[in-house]
Amino acid sequence: MTRARGADLDVVVVGAGPNGLAAAVTLARAGLRVRVYERADQAGGGAATRELTLPGFRHDVCSAVHPLAFESRFFREFGLRERVEFAVPELSFAHPLDGGRAGLAYLDLDRTCEGLGRDGRAYDRLMRPLVDHAAEVADFTGSSLIRIPRDPATAVSFGLRALEQGTQAWEVRFREEVAPALLTGVAAHTILSQPSIAAAGAGLALGAYAHARGWPIPVGGSQAIVDAMVADLRAHGGELELDHPILSLGQLPRARVTILDVTPRALLRMAGEALPRRYAHALGRFRYGGAVAKVDFALSAPVPWTNTDVRQAGTIHVGGTRAEVADAENEVNRGRLPERPYVLVSQPSTFDASRAPAGQHTLWTYTHVPAGSTADRAEAVIGQIERFAPGFRDTILATSSRNAVDVEHHNPNYPGGDIAAGAPTLWQMVRRPVLSTDPWRTPLPGVYLASASVPPGPGVHGLAGWHAALSALRHEFGTRALPDLSPVD
Repeated sequence: MTRARGADLDVVVVGAGPNGLAAAVTLARAGLRVRVYERADQAGGGAATRELTLPGFRHDVCSAVHPLAFESRFFREFGLRERVEFAVPELSFAHPLDGGRAGLAYLDLDRTCEGLGRDGRAYDRLMRPLVDHAAEVADFTGSSLIRIPRDPATAVSFGLRALEQGTQAWEVRFREEVAPALLTGVAAHTILSQPSIAAAGAGLALGAYAHARGWPIPVGGSQAIVDAMVADLRAHGGELELDHPILSLGQLPRARVTILDVTPRALLRMAGEALPRRYAHALGRFRYGGAVAKVDFALSAPVPWTNTDVRQAGTIHVGGTRAEVADAENEVNRGRLPERPYVLVSQPSTFDASRAPAGQHTLWTYTHVPAGSTADRAEAVIGQIERFAPGFRDTILATSSRNAVDVEHHNPNYPGGDIAAGAPTLWQMVRRPVLSTDPWRTPLPGVYLASASVPPGPGVHGLAGWHAALSALRHEFGTRALPDLSPVD
């Protein structure tokens, strides 16, 4: 492999989030000299873990539960399960409803269907073909959507189901409230209007992973994933510089390849007039979506959910019926704050005692808000949890609340608080940020985009960085060989 001439480095990477680190690890494993620059004082980006409330309470700053940790091809190649200890709750996610009812999505699909009453068979017919082919679902959703999938039959089956659950036909299959609420709670992760095909697709994929291998929680926090990647990078000669913001490409040292774990908006600022006008115009048209307000709690006791089964769930979707969740999400997409918001909840200390002092707990939540919102949503979140867990307020020892602007301040890859780094609408998942079979490669020589703003989009999976690195190896170094990423004893 030809190394960079007249330079000490082969590759520079901007951003030490999961995607930037995935690119760095891949290229270092290919024998290249790699340096990563990170503006924060800690690597991780959306997968960092910090003490946000009280000493001894460790909170995940953004991502807490990782549905893609076992399904991402990058993480499989990297051997993540061998490097990081995970807790895998038997109850992947739950959706409480009024009156003590709840939808319970177990790792065991049969057990899930048994709890859905008259809708159990309908849920089984919807989900089983995807659960049985979860790896194939992960394969074709884990790259550019304009590529031909390796398993067209599963892709067609998936598409038909997304079309059903993403349109007004979403009610035809079901007779009761619980199963539809269970599905909508997962689809609402996208911060999109409900129903929508893109939201339904994301919900079906995440649901399939929940029943196939579970939604794992890293012991020690999401930082454990990042630390494993940093350790591998350094073990193979790579460098990481923290507290080192990069505001323009001119600040970077000379290297043959530049990998940018940044948004299209940031690339426009960093490149200035160097970008071709047509490409710059496409980046300028890229749309960002709704945002999150993040609220973390230190608790004296577990959340007292009325339905005691919910207490064993790794993730809880709070918001009521399908209609209520849809109304709340549609309000956000109209630029308004819902009175009864959808709230995503996880209590990782239930499965990982290292997250809080003995007998106490951490609680991770976020709720959706319009982009750029300065509203403090702590009381709205508490109110919704109290609705399904009376007495929750009495367990609160301390609270850390960040509005959407605060979320962007922590991580500029979340414009206006958009943790998806670009609205994950159907069109923008195809054209992310441009229509191309190789959207990671920019028109600038040796420059590649590797954030959640390129395929496969949001999530802690490392795939955007991995694809960018493989593209760079093909185009800049003339190799299609996949570097061996497996753990080294």
